[in-house]
Amino acid sequence: MRFANLSGSPWAIALAVLGVLAWLATLAVIVLRARRQRASLALFAERHLHGAVLRPASGIRRVAKDACLLGAMLFALVAAARPQYGKGTRIVPATNLDVVFVVDYSKSMYARDVVPSRIGRVKLELADLIARLGGARFAAVAYAGEPMSFPLTSDGDAIAQFFRQLEPVDMPIGGTATARALELAREMLERDVQAAKHERVVVLLTDGEDEEGDPVEAARQLAGGGTRVHVVRVGGRAPEPLPLVDEKGAVVGWRRTPEGKPLTTELTEAAEKQLADVAKAGRGKLVEAQKGETGLQVIGDELARTMRFELSEKVETLFAEVYRWPLGAALVLLALEAILRERARPKSAKPRTLEAP
Repeated sequence: MRFANLSGSPWAIALAVLGVLAWLATLAVIVLRARRQRASLALFAERHLHGAVLRPASGIRRVAKDACLLGAMLFALVAAARPQYGKGTRIVPATNLDVVFVVDYSKSMYARDVVPSRIGRVKLELADLIARLGGARFAAVAYAGEPMSFPLTSDGDAIAQFFRQLEPVDMPIGGTATARALELAREMLERDVQAAKHERVVVLLTDGEDEEGDPVEAARQLAGGGTRVHVVRVGGRAPEPLPLVDEKGAVVGWRRTPEGKPLTTELTEAAEKQLADVAKAGRGKLVEAQKGETGLQVIGDELARTMRFELSEKVETLFAEVYRWPLGAALVLLALEAILRERARPKSAKPRTLEAP
């Protein structure tokens, strides 16, 4: 048994003990007062005349009313302290890790140097990673020319569904605005009150460079606020032809230049350097795609290790609330106190026969 509102507070426990002692002292005073009143009344008249002369209040009834009132107060204090009893334990997973996935949804992510495509592979591996990191919170940023987001939540399935239902053809503006997406991730973390107390990580998955902003500076600002930025470089260095995809996401051919040549995507030296600088500025890792995968598995292992050793789970005792019982007792005593009469009902006087002298 424990009292939730008193646990860990010695001052509160001391006040509770003093309250019980005060209750006992008050009850003793009430009993002594009743005895003194009976003793004083005995000096005034014989005991068998007390009812006829003064019809005083019953000492027992008065004590009972006072005891009910004090008992109600005592049980109310016990209920306010929230009594609980332990009924078992459970393992609570770590909930102090916040991960924001920032995913490139430009049309170059349709390239098929990984199976089934860069964006398809990213969706599959993200869903697996989210399932591995049970207990963490996640947020999502999908971007091309403009970012779209999903706020921090402990519902990993919702994040996986957010990425799963989106396609690069759904993005309103084309391009690769990585810096803008990282800035949105930083704003999302800053707006969340709990995130300030958590370990924060941004995982950027992209296949190219940002020609519109400065993602290195955006990563540096994230790192300055205590958020680590990992970079997963999706796709290889070799030129890769781009499929032509309709509005439903189905491949209907291959994209071509105005001259009719196949349109390809490749990782330039400038883009490769920029992504390396983003990871360095964000105090994170740079992971390259390998063996037909995105390389996200490496980041997943790092985050899982962090949760296991640095933000490890803990065993929590389960308690059942039982405040209803003392609260009910207090209400019953208050009802009794209101029902009890302080004075006994006067007995009807019997006619007395006068005898002749």
